[in-house]
Amino acid sequence: MMVETILFFSLATILVVSSLLIITRENPISSALFMVLAFIALAGLYGLLSAGFAAVVQILVYAGGIMVLIIFVIMILNLGKSELQALRPNLMLFLALILITGAFVAWPLALAFMGDATQSSVSTAGNFGSVQAISSQLFGPFVFPFEILSLVLLAAIIGSLILARRRL
Repeated sequence: MMVETILFFSLATILVVSSLLIITRENPISSALFMVLAFIALAGLYGLLSAGFAAVVQILVYAGGIMVLIIFVIMILNLGKSELQALRPNLMLFLALILITGAFVAWPLALAFMGDATQSSVSTAGNFGSVQAISSQLFGPFVFPFEILSLVLLAAIIGSLILARRRL
């Protein structure tokens, strides 16, 4: 149990620090690389929750596909030094975010190592997070919202193609 606690706090710290580095970097490519690190840490947290399917989807879809899309957008925008200078973060805001994040990370960490943290006795079903459990819910009672979501995504793709065509 102690290894899981240390792994959880390590992954959570990596996730929070990389998330802060995403919004404070001047270079958009380095921000995108820190976003990949955040996605990988989040996938590790999903793995700790015994949600293996969500962890694999997080790596494949977000760290793979979405990041390629973000890199393409960054390359198409071709931001110069003048545009990037306007995006430069405030140092005091960054320090305040680090202090607040440190407090939120240090408090539960201190409670866990001092032994005051309560142990959870929550049990999960044997097929929790499996492809079969997710698909039976997704294509069972939630098939209509799933299809509506596919239509919304199709409308977003068509809209982005129309906007891109006007720009070119």
